[in-house]
Amino acid sequence: MAIEVNELSKNFGDLQAVKEVSFTVEQGEVFSLLGPNGAGKSTTISMLSCLQTPSGGDATIMGHSILNDQQGVKASIGVVPQDIALYEDLSARENLVFWGRMYGLSGDLLRQRVDEVLLLIGLTDRQKERVGKYSGGMKRRVNIGVALLHKPDVIIMDEPTVGIDPQSRRHILDGVKTLNSEGITVLYTTHYMEEAQELSKHIAIMDMGELITVGTHEELVQIVGEQDKIDLVLTEPAEPLLDQWRTIEGVSSVLSENENVFILAGDSNAILPQVFEAANAQGVRITSVEIQEPNLETVFLHLTGRGLRD
Repeated sequence: MAIEVNELSKNFGDLQAVKEVSFTVEQGEVFSLLGPNGAGKSTTISMLSCLQTPSGGDATIMGHSILNDQQGVKASIGVVPQDIALYEDLSARENLVFWGRMYGLSGDLLRQRVDEVLLLIGLTDRQKERVGKYSGGMKRRVNIGVALLHKPDVIIMDEPTVGIDPQSRRHILDGVKTLNSEGITVLYTTHYMEEAQELSKHIAIMDMGELITVGTHEELVQIVGEQDKIDLVLTEPAEPLLDQWRTIEGVSSVLSENENVFILAGDSNAILPQVFEAANAQGVRITSVEIQEPNLETVFLHLTGRGLRD
């Protein structure tokens, strides 16, 4: 295994940010930690990167313990943090040269690796421009390039596509696939289910510091079976109406966020007439209906009772 996490925990005073999380990542796979903001993903990443000391448990990366062999861990990983870690007054090439020297690279090897990384992140033509003039997406691509300079066995990427333009996002996702095709293991955190679904062999769903479930996309969707997710928008919150909907045969779950209601049901066509009939009887108007096949958001909703992007 490239990564083995064993009952990893982190406390900040009375707050338990990560609660005895355990999972394994096979060598050469993309593994996603999926969950909303505050789920504990970044704290988990910080411990695996040796930036924070666990309150309990341990983890190994390429056989090196984050407790007892931090130098071995750091030599094995490249980390792409959420925050941009670049010198904006320097060009992309100058940034890569600087960080390459921090990794101990020099001479022809450093020049070769900088050239290779610039090509991979798609910035060869703009390598001499000052980073401060780059878009947010371009800066993130340079950030990724920094993590690749020393050819690590494992890349850890923490929400790398947050707040960037669609073109840069697509470039980053394609770059992850390219890295993986070259045998690099990628641990990827995100709150975008479509990214986890597109990139990953295995997905671990986290919420409120706990790892709720882990599996392939197909295995996770099977948790909710052949249920449809029905998204409704009401003119007003109506808890008595929700209680009535919960009694409809075929409805397994009714959850609400103010005027937004989510219903999980085995056959949406069978239950929707009863849903509208009950709403009309109570004088509540439904202004929007959307039916979706089961996906990772449905799984999260089913397991936590909350939406993935809460």
